[in-house]
Amino acid sequence: MIRKASLLGAAALATTLAAPAFAQDGTSACIITKTDTNPFFVKMREGASAKAEELGIELNSYAGQVDGDHESQVQAVETCIANGASGILITASDTSAIVGPLRQARDAGLLVIALDTPLNPVDAADATFATDNFQAGVLIGEWAAVTLGEEAANAKIAMLDLAISQPTVGVLRDQGFLTGFGIDVKDEKRWGDEEDERIICNEVTAGNEEGGRTAMENCLAQDPGINLVYTINEPAAAGAYEALSAMGNPEDVTIVSVDGGCPGVQNVADGVIGATSQQYPLRMAALGIEAIAQYAKDGTLPENTPGKDFYDTGVALVTDQPVDGVDSISVEEGLELCWG
Repeated sequence: MIRKASLLGAAALATTLAAPAFAQDGTSACIITKTDTNPFFVKMREGASAKAEELGIELNSYAGQVDGDHESQVQAVETCIANGASGILITASDTSAIVGPLRQARDAGLLVIALDTPLNPVDAADATFATDNFQAGVLIGEWAAVTLGEEAANAKIAMLDLAISQPTVGVLRDQGFLTGFGIDVKDEKRWGDEEDERIICNEVTAGNEEGGRTAMENCLAQDPGINLVYTINEPAAAGAYEALSAMGNPEDVTIVSVDGGCPGVQNVADGVIGATSQQYPLRMAALGIEAIAQYAKDGTLPENTPGKDFYDTGVALVTDQPVDGVDSISVEEGLELCWG
């Protein structure tokens, strides 16, 4: 069943949290991102900072040195506890290993909210504000299947994932893409166990351009005939395109991705990426700060989007090559909503 892009639902969601006029004196919050260089996390921090200033909350920001820097995030959690923060917003690099430190934060009375990347298990946080990452993957998978048409049965697919530790966000996007494309994913909670011969490789990228280029080179060494590339995000997609260009055949390969940053949407316009699923980090962070302010005021906990185990902050497929049966918005619309 094809689910509609949930952009309008996310707009309605923003009204479900009644933000306090101002938080209590002395209220502070922390935001801990995977890095402070990825445009997605930069925009997330901007959203948190703007909302914190509006509500009179002191905000402290922390980040790993690179995507996957778990130890820096643990140290940041410990600092937030020691400083008596009211709550933590976190995009976890290791969604399982961070559970213990965050349990200590919750035991100390802090509200813990996962942004973008659900924890493993998801209820290790008090709430999660995120894109429906599985649906983001489904959208680009469905689009790719319809775009390739009869040739989908003979596709040669490169899967450019995030990290060996398989954080939830990477698993959800990967498995969503394969599901949308019509491939049996075996165990939805992990990638790489599929038996479909169309999947040529699973390589990790660390979510950056250099990693995407190296991963694509590794895949092409296995089979230079790859004609469909799934990428965890748009920086990895840009790196993959560089590797394909060096081989001389980028126009013969369809690349799909997730993020919706302005450079990525521009790459859709330029034909580097065929379609991308756009998410909304500023909205995630602003809702998270509102939730911490409300919690500090009267102890109210956030509620999930009905029927889901998280707050769905919306996703929309961006492409200038729309296909029947898959909801999408144009590149022009995507550029109006993009970030970074």
